[in-house]
Amino acid sequence: MNSKKIILIVTLAFLTSNTVFSQWNKGKGNGYYKLSAWYLEADKHYTDTGKKDPNITRSQFNISFYGEYGLLDKLDVITYIPFFSRAVEFDDVSGTTGQIIDEGEAFNSIGDIEIGARYGLLKTDYLALSVSLKLGIPTGDNAGGSDGSFQTGDGEFNQLIQTNLGTSFNLGAVPFYAKTYVGFNNRTEDFSDEFRGGLELGANLLKNKLWLIGRADLLESFQNGDLSAQTAQGSIFANNIEYVSLGAEVAYYITKKLGISFNFTGAISGELIYAAPAYSGGVFLDIK
Repeated sequence: MNSKKIILIVTLAFLTSNTVFSQWNKGKGNGYYKLSAWYLEADKHYTDTGKKDPNITRSQFNISFYGEYGLLDKLDVITYIPFFSRAVEFDDVSGTTGQIIDEGEAFNSIGDIEIGARYGLLKTDYLALSVSLKLGIPTGDNAGGSDGSFQTGDGEFNQLIQTNLGTSFNLGAVPFYAKTYVGFNNRTEDFSDEFRGGLELGANLLKNKLWLIGRADLLESFQNGDLSAQTAQGSIFANNIEYVSLGAEVAYYITKKLGISFNFTGAISGELIYAAPAYSGGVFLDIK
C-alpha cells in the first residue's frame, strides 16, 4: 500500500474526552472550556483487511479549543475548533545506505470545526440522559500538500446524532461515574454513514482534585457510500474507517475551576487507520 494513501486515525477527543463530566448538562450560565494539543506518529497501519503493514512515518498534530456552555438548564451548546492542524510525512531513508530516498513534507491549516447542542431528557442525583446533535463543518483542507494527500479535513458536511446515558455512584469512599453513548453519523459527499458507541468510567480521588478515567470506543461503517475506501489523495476522515480503541485520561484540578489533563488513546483493531497511539494534553476551565 502506498504510504501517500494511508489513513490517519480519527480523533475522538471532541466526542468523549474533552470533558470529564460530559454525561451531565452544564446548567444555565455554566461552562467547560479546554485548550489542548493532540499528536499521533506512526510507521505502520491497519489495512482494509485489518492486518498491519509498514509505511513511511507520518504524523498529525492539532491544537484545538473545545467548549460547552449552558444556555438553559437543559440545553448546552458545544463547539470544537482545531484552529491549527499539521500533517507531516517524514523523510524516507534507506536502511542500508542512510540516503534519503524520498524527502518528507509538511502541511498546515485549520481543521474541520464542529458545532452542536445537547438537550437533557432526564437528570437526577444519580442518573442523566441526554441527546445531542453535532455538525461537522468542512473548514479543513481536503487536498493539501504537493500531492493532495496532506489533509486537515474530509471535505464533507456530517451530522452526528447521539444518545448519552450517565450515572454516578460510590465504591467505598471513592466517587465514580459511568457513561455510555450510541450515535449515528450521517456523512455526505458519497461517504458511508457510521455507527458510533462507547463506554467511560471515571474515579474521583484526592477530594475532587484528581480524576482517573478509562474509555472504550467503537466505530463501524455502514458500507453504504460510493466513495472508495482509499481516496485518491488520502483523508484524515476516510470512507469506511472502522476501529475499536481504548484510552486513559488523568485530570487534575489545580483550583476548583482550573485544571490540566493528559490523555492516551490507541486503536487495538481497525481498518484504514494507523496502528499507533495518540497523545493529548490540555488546560481546562470548569465553571459550575
